[in-house]
Amino acid sequence: MNKEKCPFAKKCGGCQYQGMEYEEQLKEKEKYVRSTLKEFGKPEPIVGMEDPYFYRNKVHSVFKHHRSGDVIAGIYEEGSHRIVPVTECQIENQEADAVIQTIRKLAKSFKIKIYNEDSEFGLLRHVLIRTGHATGEMLVVLVAASPVFPSKNNFVKALRKEHPSITSVVLNVNNKRTNMVLGDRNITLYGKGYIEDVLCDCRFKISPNSFYQVNPVQTEILYKKAIKMAKLTGKERVVDAYSGIGTIGLIAASQAKEVIGVELNKDAVRDAVGNAKRNGIKNIQFYQEDAGKFLVSMAEQGEKVDVVFMDPPRAGSDEAFLGSIVTISPARVVYVSCNPQTLARDLLYMKKNGYKVERICPVDMFPFTNHVETVVLMSRVNN
Repeated sequence: MNKEKCPFAKKCGGCQYQGMEYEEQLKEKEKYVRSTLKEFGKPEPIVGMEDPYFYRNKVHSVFKHHRSGDVIAGIYEEGSHRIVPVTECQIENQEADAVIQTIRKLAKSFKIKIYNEDSEFGLLRHVLIRTGHATGEMLVVLVAASPVFPSKNNFVKALRKEHPSITSVVLNVNNKRTNMVLGDRNITLYGKGYIEDVLCDCRFKISPNSFYQVNPVQTEILYKKAIKMAKLTGKERVVDAYSGIGTIGLIAASQAKEVIGVELNKDAVRDAVGNAKRNGIKNIQFYQEDAGKFLVSMAEQGEKVDVVFMDPPRAGSDEAFLGSIVTISPARVVYVSCNPQTLARDLLYMKKNGYKVERICPVDMFPFTNHVETVVLMSRVNN
């Protein structure tokens, strides 16, 4: 694919910085973080990628029947339900894009009916592909409106003949009228039903529904920065809030005395427990609970915590959770944020409640888009 100009950029809208030199993109992001967080200190220079192309290890495509009888695979035009037929993308794993094109052709030759959102008739809705950057494993998730997938074994065989790098194929059943890509039920058609990847020397299981950062190269940089900021000496009691499948907590465990991971999603907690066993890490425990309530109950029981890692969603945290941090009063808080606006709001709350910002470091996790990740170290001001 031509790295200079993406032919789908105008219609797709996914890459707001398409056509801009990479150095220029980094300058824009650094400027944005600096202006948004200026009252908390000067950010360090942004950490960019050596090669900012084809980094996404999670690729999603939606399917549609064209009037000509052909099957279209692509992505929704930003802010609409119109499908842009994207055949290859500058920020997605190239092998994953090739697999989607093969599925598109196979769907036609196997006469697989494509799901129609309006009539709710048809079978194949989406395809989701996840790849292990370090392991090379590939998981293909066929999202269908029914668990009955005609000639599924032959379909998988034909797909794997074209792409022997596929290590697992899962049929995900989504029969609801919803904007959510995945349904709750997964049926393994080939392989073990998940892939594994290695990040910061820890091995992680990635299921169809698991949250796992989409840019593994930069995630490793981001997490190493976050853990370095925490200044762990091996004596600390650490809480990993919003712990997901346990990534930050498990990576930090070798440098801490004890780690507690708290996560609301029960599937993520189950994966996290499995990941701890997978890596032989014994000094970590995971709890399925609201992180804020968990911290408050710890404080009420007189428990102490030295460091809190927090990696909330784009909406940021809420005052209930931030208040719970203030209540348990750790010496250091490391905040990993994917939205500088909500980060600024949350830092203001922490500043008013006895914490000061020590370091701000932006990391470019999403080249060609206007998104930027920022890791911030806060320390308690001793009264």
